[in-house]
Amino acid sequence: MIVDMKNYRVLQVLPHLNSGGLVSGAIEISNALQKAGHFSYVASDGGRREREILREGGKVLLLPLSSKNPITIFRNIYRLSKIIKHNNINIIHARSRAPAWSAYFAAKKMNIPFITTFHGTYSIKGNLKKKYNSVMTKGDKVIAISNFIKEHITQNYCISSEKLVTIHRGINIDTFDHLKVSDERLISFCKKFNIPEDYFVVLLPGRITRWKGHKTLIKAIAMLGRDDIICLFVGDAQGRNKYVNELNSSIDKYGLSNNFRIIKNQIDMAAIYKLADVVVSASTDPEAFGRVVAEAQAMGRPTVAVNHGGAPEIILKDITGWLFKPGDAIDLSDKILKALKLDDIERKVISTKAIQRTALNFNNETMCLKTLKIYSDLISSNNKNEKKYISN
Repeated sequence: MIVDMKNYRVLQVLPHLNSGGLVSGAIEISNALQKAGHFSYVASDGGRREREILREGGKVLLLPLSSKNPITIFRNIYRLSKIIKHNNINIIHARSRAPAWSAYFAAKKMNIPFITTFHGTYSIKGNLKKKYNSVMTKGDKVIAISNFIKEHITQNYCISSEKLVTIHRGINIDTFDHLKVSDERLISFCKKFNIPEDYFVVLLPGRITRWKGHKTLIKAIAMLGRDDIICLFVGDAQGRNKYVNELNSSIDKYGLSNNFRIIKNQIDMAAIYKLADVVVSASTDPEAFGRVVAEAQAMGRPTVAVNHGGAPEIILKDITGWLFKPGDAIDLSDKILKALKLDDIERKVISTKAIQRTALNFNNETMCLKTLKIYSDLISSNNKNEKKYISN
């Protein structure tokens, strides 16, 4: 089937539509496709973020794509093939391993391009696990969400360099714009969570899970020995009540119960970033990209991030923020103190450079444009191959 390049059709497949970077990426691309006059289809088990696709005109298709059961994966090949045929899908984009296996064979069966996005490092313990992961390298194009991920793929999998491309994750620059956050929004949050006006605010956003490094930050704040700091942990605990209790115990042990707030997910994250004097990303495991770091930099906030994963690609060391040694509370404490000691002029310089760099390199629009360019190139190439086949 020869495709009209003005309105091609893309099917993205992923396990669910709840939370996480791969979900955000799928939604952002779906909306970009619709706005560009193309057609977006997203297949998954569904989830609470479905409406973000539907309100822009994208189609949500419910399939058991989170299952790792080999029988279900095999059946999903047939289901996806049927969707491809019924909706005249021109390209399929997989964002996770289990659905990628089904998508890969469906794409081959229906003779359409197949691409993948590598959203994480994945465990590579044992040959079987590595074989399972390898489907993410079978795309006609393989997108790495950071140079860190690109290097991981190159070191651990056999893949042609021509197939592999880095497209950094993007954030919504309009949403994370400090000039658009009113004083009323800041005052409302401070009142709601009892944050004194004359205190410094240190923010660690992200899921309340062990590898995000909350305990490292607690130790670092304790080392500062200051009473004029409020530290905010903002994120979804997702039922990890035992870990939350551990954090509260650690906070109490250092006598800091008045200096910490553990807060569930908030809608107005831009206001919370603007409230922060310092934003910290302290993950003990390398982040594939580091969305929190990019959001904080877009807001012009002094940012301290761990020196591994994608964060060093976002922060210019000692220019737009600081990097500290993984798990090192002493180093983290030192970097936070540097941020707190900034005068108004120094803070303004760092803020301006961070905002400009993020807008140029890590904005959502650029990420979407680069991805849609890959779609159009692969579909166009597939068109040419079909024309040659027909002419012969």
